[in-house]
Amino acid sequence: MPDRRPLVAANWKMNKTNAEAREFMDAFLPAAGELGDVDVVVCPPYTALQTVVELTREAPVRVGAQNMHAEDAGAFTGEISAPMLLELGVEAVILGHSERRQHYAESDAALVRKVPRALEAGLVPILCVGETEEEREAEETERKLRQQVQADLAAVDVGQLADVVIAYEPIWAIGTGKTATPDQAQAAIGFVRALVGDRDAGAAQAVRILYGGSVDPSNAAELLGLPDIDGALVGGASLHADRFLAIAAAAGA
Repeated sequence: MPDRRPLVAANWKMNKTNAEAREFMDAFLPAAGELGDVDVVVCPPYTALQTVVELTREAPVRVGAQNMHAEDAGAFTGEISAPMLLELGVEAVILGHSERRQHYAESDAALVRKVPRALEAGLVPILCVGETEEEREAEETERKLRQQVQADLAAVDVGQLADVVIAYEPIWAIGTGKTATPDQAQAAIGFVRALVGDRDAGAAQAVRILYGGSVDPSNAAELLGLPDIDGALVGGASLHADRFLAIAAAAGA
């Protein structure tokens, strides 16, 4: 099996001012170099991107944005483009988070343009997929994942599939305190890997697939120890330096 380096990403969502971001980094960075074999990405709100980039220049931490537009410029009020992110020193971007899909009508039609644009720009796309509670209860999890993975990656060249990071986030587990059982998480992520394998077997073995949904220090080691899970996209727990450190340490163990 390929040696997939674990990755943990902090999604701060609409939290932390610049001062609060600096306070977090002051607590987090001194221990970041001792985390072991793990990539760490911190995704602050747009207003704190430059602050976090500057604080992490000499640290083993990469900075990501929480969204981007597919176009480089234009009449898109409130949007941010890949060149704008690159100018700040941003290296990754979350795309298709369920909150973007639910609250801001983020569609697969938009993502089929955003994912390859991120790759073209040299940004690491962290593509989020996952089912609602109603879809899981109706045994439609695989249908939903197949729809999202196939549609959102349709325009990605086979040679770049392994450069995408995919985050499986069951929507019913995001911010609810509910967490997928290890069997549920492994089954879903194994299915996502098989979907990538429908395009290319080598890419399926190399692509990193994360779990997200109420990940915290109490469940991180068990989830991250599963064979197909290569890390975590962390929401609420990532707002606390000590908790995010514990999760990152579990990934790098």
